[in-house]
Amino acid sequence: MRQLGERINHMTTPVSATPHMTTWQQELTARIRVKWIVLQTGIEERLVYRGDFVFSTLVRFLPIVTQIFLWNAIYAGDSSSKMKGYSYPDMVSYYLLVMLSRAFSSMPGLSTGIAQSIANGSVRKYLIQPVDMLDHLFWHRVAHKIVYYVIAGAPFALVFWLCRAWLPGWPPFPVTAAWIASLIMSFLAGFLIESLIGLIAFWFLEVSSLIFIYMMLNYFLSGHMIPLEWISSWMPWVEWLPFKYLAYFPAAIMLGKVPVGDLWRELSIQAGWIITLFILNRMAFHYGVRRYSAFGG
Repeated sequence: MRQLGERINHMTTPVSATPHMTTWQQELTARIRVKWIVLQTGIEERLVYRGDFVFSTLVRFLPIVTQIFLWNAIYAGDSSSKMKGYSYPDMVSYYLLVMLSRAFSSMPGLSTGIAQSIANGSVRKYLIQPVDMLDHLFWHRVAHKIVYYVIAGAPFALVFWLCRAWLPGWPPFPVTAAWIASLIMSFLAGFLIESLIGLIAFWFLEVSSLIFIYMMLNYFLSGHMIPLEWISSWMPWVEWLPFKYLAYFPAAIMLGKVPVGDLWRELSIQAGWIITLFILNRMAFHYGVRRYSAFGG
């Protein structure tokens, strides 16, 4: 972090060689350069232990195989039978698309890292250096995802190619564009939810139980375990929670489960959740810092 701080201080030093730039242009340029150096440093950090990172990434594909065999056993190999509107090929396609969505929205270690930083006092580095904590963590997580996608791209392509007989064809361009937008916003929503949980440590230093509860709710209410249609009949409120947009919604778009006329309404709700979560994060950080007592060393 010291090296990063030195690089940021150097990058944010006013440049005398550009006298034609106004003050706000210089500030904007400095902020962009800070984001770039954080992103660059994050990528470099991920590549330090690239062997371990590659291995842990590839291991995450093993549950895909077990899930395919599990649903094959549930449907007894009958591709014509349906359960609540999902046939066996639909379930395989749904699970693969959900795994792709989760690759965007999952933020392993983010909330735990924030909570530990608050508990041991290392969060003060964000208070004495010209780096916004949430902004730094965001670009660091972007760096993580970039490296992850580069490594996981080939395995994902192989799995989708092997299961191509069960996958639906590409939808029209507007639907594909909505799917891409939903994936990007699922990344934003996943980051903001996990960071908000981590920031609760300003008030409760031990949040491991809360993180565990969130992980369980997320697995069930995001559609990662089963399609939300299977539980929405007796839990209709689940359709309005932000969890839906972490995994189920992008997959449902590609499977045609979301009517084209409802796409922009759903995307607007997803964007609304992102704005709400962003405001809550800023409020939690603002008021959390005011009561922060700098425990730890």
